[in-house]
Parts: sequence; structure tokens; C-alpha cells
Amino acid sequence: MKQHLNRQNFFTAAVFSLVLALVLFFFSYNVGKDELFLVLNGDEGPLADTIFSMLTFGGDGIIWLPALLLTLFIIKRKDAFILLLSAFALSTIFIQGIKNFILPGEPRPTKAIADISLIHTVTGVDVHSIGSFPSGHTGTAFCIYFLLCLLIPKKWWIAVGFLYAAGVGYSRIYLAQHFPVDVAAGIVIAIISVWCSMLIQEQVWRSKAARTL
Repeated sequence: MKQHLNRQNFFTAAVFSLVLALVLFFFSYNVGKDELFLVLNGDEGPLADTIFSMLTFGGDGIIWLPALLLTLFIIKRKDAFILLLSAFALSTIFIQGIKNFILPGEPRPTKAIADISLIHTVTGVDVHSIGSFPSGHTGTAFCIYFLLCLLIPKKWWIAVGFLYAAGVGYSRIYLAQHFPVDVAAGIVIAIISVWCSMLIQEQVWRSKAARTL
């Protein structure tokens, strides 16, 4: 049993990610939510359409399954099962709670912006109209990123994982599924969820250790 989490890598990743979220919040407020979205949603061509259409699947809920298998059988951290389970549960509760109970029916870009001719959409992508805040795909991608920061001792994952998670977040804007502020909220929820999960996992380990004394 390793019973150790790489807090330093997590906090480093969390700081970088929080800065990104704060930048998105700042410009959404000062430039305007719609205006910032339109700047970031610009058409970058067929290659970008393809890349971001594929990358966005990195935030689908199903990504939790390969993350679990990776943790249990490749990284071999069966001792950290509670960490993943609680992160999944907490992020789901936060995101779905806000979407369905606090801000139900929050309009997405194609419904909120009157002139939809200004919005770039990608052929074949089913663009949703409500449930904008927060971005669930972003929350999931950043949760996976932070969890692996805790479990992978190498520092290279901080940069590589950030590119993955931020890429998923940007894909939600590029595909006209979310506003930048939705992405920022997804990042913050991921930080809170994984931080709480880390504390839960460490408490479980302490409780087990105390029972063996």
C-alpha cells in the first residue's frame, strides 16, 4: 500500500488552473460574456474543427472509466480508489446540482446570442441550447488532470495534463457549447472536488492506520 498523494504536483496544477479560470472570469466580466465567447469561438478552419471535435470527448462522462482502469491497473494505485470515487461523486453533485436546481435552463450561446450567424458551429456536432453553466466536460477533464497529478509522481504530467484539460475546455467554446465563464466555473469546481476528495482519501488512510495500532 503506497498511501501517498503528490500534494505538491496537485497544488502547482491547481494554481495554474485557477489563474486560467480567473482570467476567463475577469475578461467575461470586463469584455462581456457574449463578446469574449465570439472572440474565442472564431472559425480556425477544417483541421481545428476536426481536432476540437475529437478532443472534446476527453471530457465526456465515460472518460471516468478509463481513468479508473488506468489508476487501478497501470499506475497500480488500488489504494486510491476512494479518491477517484469521491471526486466523481462530488463533481457530479456540484455540476448537476447547479445545472438542474440553481440555474436550470441557463441558455447556451446559440440560444443566448440573437444573431446566430456570428457563431461558428461544426458540422456533425449536436449543439445544445440550455444547461450552459457550468461546463461539465471541463469539470471532468480538470478532475482527471488533478487526480493524476496526485497519483503520478513525475512533474511532466503537470504541463501535459494541463494542455489536455485546457484543450477540452477550449473545445467547448470552439464547438459553441459553452461560454468562457462556464469553462472557468468547471475548472473551479474540479479544484474544489479533487481537494475535498484528497482530504477524504487521506482521512480513510488515517482511520485504517489507527485501527491497526
